[in-house]
Amino acid sequence: MPLSTPTMAERIALAVMVFQQQLTGHKPNAVTVVLSGETLVVTLHGALSPAEQAAAQNPDGAATVQEYHRELFHSASDTLRQDIKRITGMSVRQAAAQVATTAGAVVQAFTNGTTVQVFQLSGKVPPGSFHSGDKT
Repeated sequence: MPLSTPTMAERIALAVMVFQQQLTGHKPNAVTVVLSGETLVVTLHGALSPAEQAAAQNPDGAATVQEYHRELFHSASDTLRQDIKRITGMSVRQAAAQVATTAGAVVQAFTNGTTVQVFQLSGKVPPGSFHSGDKT
């Protein structure tokens, strides 16, 4: 049975998973990657450590965990931006991260412990060269 070549989404998911583990010491349970136009959305499922999940059970702790991850991502995302450019052929113009901690947090659409990373690329990836995918 021939081995299939990983899709662009799978390669990005793997790069994000490695980046997150190196950055925080905690590997997410899964990574979902979606590209729509010039927007790349990466969702890290189970990205918070048990201590961060416990801290996020109250509003002050949730705000602290969210701010910590936003600052950590902001200060360390250059490597990940370079990986995305290498994989897609497009540079990242803007990047932001938001952590969904508990119901009532800034992002309510995601379950506890999910991190969402959004990258705006400098152009559109050619049709057919990118397929959304999960990496667990």
